[in-house]
Amino acid sequence: MVRADSSKLIAARQKMSTGVQVEFYVNENTFKERLKLFFIKNQRSSLRIRLFNFSLKLLTCLLYIVRVLLDNPEEGIGCWECEKQNYTAFNQSTNINWSHIFWVDRKTPLWAVQVSIALISFLETMLLIYLSYKGNIWEQIFRISFILEMINTVPFIITIFWPPLRNLFIPVFLNCWLAKYALENMINDLHRAIQRTQSAMFNQVLILICTLLCLVFTGTCGIQHLERAGEKLSLFKSFYFCIVTFSTVGYGDVTPKIWPSQLLVVIMICVALVVLPLQFEELVYLWMERQKSGGNYSRHRAQTEKHVVLCVSSLKIDLLMDFLNEFYAHPRLQDYYVVILCPTEMDIQVRRVLQIPLWSQRVIYLQGSALKDQDLMRAKMDNGEACFILSSRNEVDRTAADHQTILRAWAVKDFAPNCPLYVQILKPENKFHVKFADHVVCEEECKYAMLALNCVCPATSTLITLLVHTSRGQEGQESPEQWQRMYGRCSGNEVYHIRMGDSKFFMEYEGKSFTYAAFHAHKKYGVCLIGIRREENKSILLNPGPRHIMAASDTCFYINITKEENSAFIFKQEEKQKKKGFAGSYDGPSRLPVHSIIASMGTVAMDLQNTECRPANSSKLALPAENGSGTRRPSIAPVLELADTSSLLPCDLLSDQSEDEMTQSDEEGSAVVEYVKGYPPNSPYIGSSPTLCHLLPEKAPFCCLRLDKGCKHNSFEDAKAYGFKNKLIIVSAETAGNGLYNFIVPLRAYYRSRKELNPIVLLLDNKPEHHFLEAICCFPMVYYMEGTIDNLDSLLQCGIIYADNLVVVDKESTMSAEEDYMADAKTIVNVQTMFRLFPSLSIITELTHPSNMRFMQFRAKDSYSLALSKLEKRERENGSNLAFMFRLPFAAGRVFSISMLDTLLYQSFVKDYMITITRLLLGLDTTPGSGYLCAMKITEDDLWIRTYGRLFQKLCSSSAEIPIGIYRTESHMFATSEPHDIRAQSQISINVEDCEDTKDVKEHWGIKTSHHRNSCSSDQSEHPLLRRKSMQWARRLSRKGNKHSSKTAEWISQQRLSLYRRSERQELSELVKNRMKHLGLPTTGYEDVANLTASDVMNRVNLGYLQDEMNDHQNTLSYVLINPPPDTRLELNDIVYLIRSDPLAHVANDGHSRKSSCSNKLGSGNPETRDETQL
Repeated sequence: MVRADSSKLIAARQKMSTGVQVEFYVNENTFKERLKLFFIKNQRSSLRIRLFNFSLKLLTCLLYIVRVLLDNPEEGIGCWECEKQNYTAFNQSTNINWSHIFWVDRKTPLWAVQVSIALISFLETMLLIYLSYKGNIWEQIFRISFILEMINTVPFIITIFWPPLRNLFIPVFLNCWLAKYALENMINDLHRAIQRTQSAMFNQVLILICTLLCLVFTGTCGIQHLERAGEKLSLFKSFYFCIVTFSTVGYGDVTPKIWPSQLLVVIMICVALVVLPLQFEELVYLWMERQKSGGNYSRHRAQTEKHVVLCVSSLKIDLLMDFLNEFYAHPRLQDYYVVILCPTEMDIQVRRVLQIPLWSQRVIYLQGSALKDQDLMRAKMDNGEACFILSSRNEVDRTAADHQTILRAWAVKDFAPNCPLYVQILKPENKFHVKFADHVVCEEECKYAMLALNCVCPATSTLITLLVHTSRGQEGQESPEQWQRMYGRCSGNEVYHIRMGDSKFFMEYEGKSFTYAAFHAHKKYGVCLIGIRREENKSILLNPGPRHIMAASDTCFYINITKEENSAFIFKQEEKQKKKGFAGSYDGPSRLPVHSIIASMGTVAMDLQNTECRPANSSKLALPAENGSGTRRPSIAPVLELADTSSLLPCDLLSDQSEDEMTQSDEEGSAVVEYVKGYPPNSPYIGSSPTLCHLLPEKAPFCCLRLDKGCKHNSFEDAKAYGFKNKLIIVSAETAGNGLYNFIVPLRAYYRSRKELNPIVLLLDNKPEHHFLEAICCFPMVYYMEGTIDNLDSLLQCGIIYADNLVVVDKESTMSAEEDYMADAKTIVNVQTMFRLFPSLSIITELTHPSNMRFMQFRAKDSYSLALSKLEKRERENGSNLAFMFRLPFAAGRVFSISMLDTLLYQSFVKDYMITITRLLLGLDTTPGSGYLCAMKITEDDLWIRTYGRLFQKLCSSSAEIPIGIYRTESHMFATSEPHDIRAQSQISINVEDCEDTKDVKEHWGIKTSHHRNSCSSDQSEHPLLRRKSMQWARRLSRKGNKHSSKTAEWISQQRLSLYRRSERQELSELVKNRMKHLGLPTTGYEDVANLTASDVMNRVNLGYLQDEMNDHQNTLSYVLINPPPDTRLELNDIVYLIRSDPLAHVANDGHSRKSSCSNKLGSGNPETRDETQL
């Protein structure tokens, strides 16, 4: 015998035929289960039943009102078909006539309708009781809804069988509470049916409104009926009385006269005092929760308005303001709304900002997760114009932060496949997971490439940061400082694009060469054309060179204060004459000094003044003869409309470099390792762009990569023993992440001469993994050692005294701190210590928070730094997005925060090409035919060019290079208490000493020669420059002794402080030397900071540092001028940023005759050089 389970029954039917039909039932085979499915379980049918029930209850309330309006007590009162009693008015002396309360006049048709509705309601209630019965009948009977249902239905059913009771009063108005209950259930079923969660706030507001309506309706009907036995009140007066009473106004013009109605009022007030506070409490709680979660962004708004969604793990005030300021800086985005989707509760500072009217009408904060479809629906992601997904860089585990970003990107792509995605990834190895996104910015890729370029092109980080920030160019215009006004004005330059056929800037240069168009557009309009994009090719080419002929369909990318559409073209007669006169100075034959030609032929060197000239090129590089006239200045050849193949020889450029690389000097002898050019065989992560680099012929063994330990291949244990010809570049990082690979590649790119390659030392807190060593072992002169920057022994062992640049990378373990902005504390203090120990070292620091850059090179009593701080605050109050730009470390490119590049992702929403152009400038991508960023230095022999416009023409006409800006260093005297003549004399003495010092021949830094100016003696009296200063002080004090006693006393105190600081520097110097002796390192290479020569001082000046060796009140500052006006005067030691065209692109595109001419030039060299040139 088979026993059936009561919870799951299966019924089967079999037909006596070839086929068998089987019907399966699960909990639905009985009649009760099917009814339960229809009335309760099934969402749609249950919703229909509840809607029908709600309609019946509303109909009964409406019929009650009709009965009240038709009732006339004066016609008689009593039971049905009984003798009617006459109506008697209420009198205070008489008793209450209860018959007026128990009996009403109910018309027969009205009674029939009410009885029918009562029967239906009664049957439905009893059926639902039966279906929902779970073993406890009393629980069902004593429910308030069941009691109310029985009160309003059973009496009507009784009147069917007992007609005299047809006029009995039945409180049908209580059905309003049943209607309220049915409405709540109906809304819940509605949400289930459409599978959507409506706002709980809406539900609670609806319940509160229904409760108030039910209280008012019950009170109105009850008082009106009870007052039939008192003063007859109409329905309207009863309603008026309830509203006045519940609103606590209480006029007193309408009042209940008999005690039953007065008792009802007391009961209603007590119920209201209990029910309404509970409802309001729930409403307030939901309101507070909604304030935290942010509510919803309505579908109607999403369809009629434009909005973008910002998805973040945690929202900090700095991140929010950077996004809002950059996003709304573009005029066409003013009507956009920003919906923030964040899983954490809104921060207090963020809440305060979003309450500002400027942002409260534009920004909507939603607390929710991007991994939930409900939250994405709340944000209306499918209707969004874009979705920005930012990683949390403050996480200690940056890989875990990337994993969260990847999941968010996948969830958004799955929910809204047509919504454009803008994704920020921290680590490069995770980039390929989100390659489907429209725009991706990898933080570590950009960071390391930018820091690497900072070592060869000073302040590249500042240049890129200013380019990707939207600025008005009005910063600093009210400052009394000339450099601040010029620096602030040039910071307003940005990259824009326009189709050439639609441009007034470039339309007239159709059919001309790229360099011709670039020069003349800069000369005529002041715009800097940096690149183009062919209509048929989606690749952007920076400075494609003079062989590129401009077409009307080309898209031009240019740097300017504003885009062409916002420019007004005004030509005045005086301006035309001025331009004619200015243009005339550009004509004439082309001749250039030695050092400029070397710079324009592919050398990116910072010490060009020490370069020796080849005798064979002396006739070509010499200045033009004066022909007996001392007033005629050298002229510059015009830029040709079309490329002249006889004047531009890119093959010469390559052959000169190759010959330099293949020529062995006397010092190197036969021990030179031959480098080859090729693509790195091993990439540490998927998605790295292949770049042609200088490589070793064979991979170096891992043991040879360790700088501080010898092996069987070599016995070198310190940087001194290697005998490097160039200064070191040291990178301090916590771990050897894959992003560090992008620091090495730009410094080993094929377009850098072998003589320029600086040894790279990686100072790592943790030992690198084998896959990273496998990736870097093919690069020449790349080493690592384990150590930290807060350990002096580690710094000395890695060769810091032989380094020109030290790059301090922000550590992951310090990203998170208990107190905001304290994550950089350790880095700042360590860098300050190194700045004191090694003052001639260029230290480039990465910080987590940009606001902390004010602590770099901190001096507590520096009045000028205080003035800059006030200027920063004033610019921030004026709404500037670049308030920190006037901080001297940032302006000089000595400090950088990756959060500054967040605007690169934001700008790509309007300028979809910005990420591509930035990657090309940083060398992260190498597009065939696209140029690269480099720099050249203005020396004394280059000052005859005089202006930036003439330099633009010279570079375009000679080497087809496009200058985009200037890095300028100035010496300033900011202290007002110091006498002017002393400052002037000290500056003159430095310049004279520098001129004398630069005439010396630069020797190898590892060999101490007889004329070396750096001695280990601590006697300051041997220093000629300090001795001269002491004489100046003595003369000044003797001349002003009695006349200005107060100034003299102040001056003496300042000099005492200066001497005290010098003694402190001597102690630091002795500390370093003692540690070097303890480690067994030679001390001959250490530059004693107490005996700095004037050339060392000017070297520090060129590095952009604040220096106080000569004078505690003398400062040097450096800053970047992007696309300065053509009439900007060139100054000594200016460093010009150039975009140099790709020489390999010209080699690949040349004809056979071109190749033969190049091969003749290369024939005398090594055959390997010829192969490398024709890559």
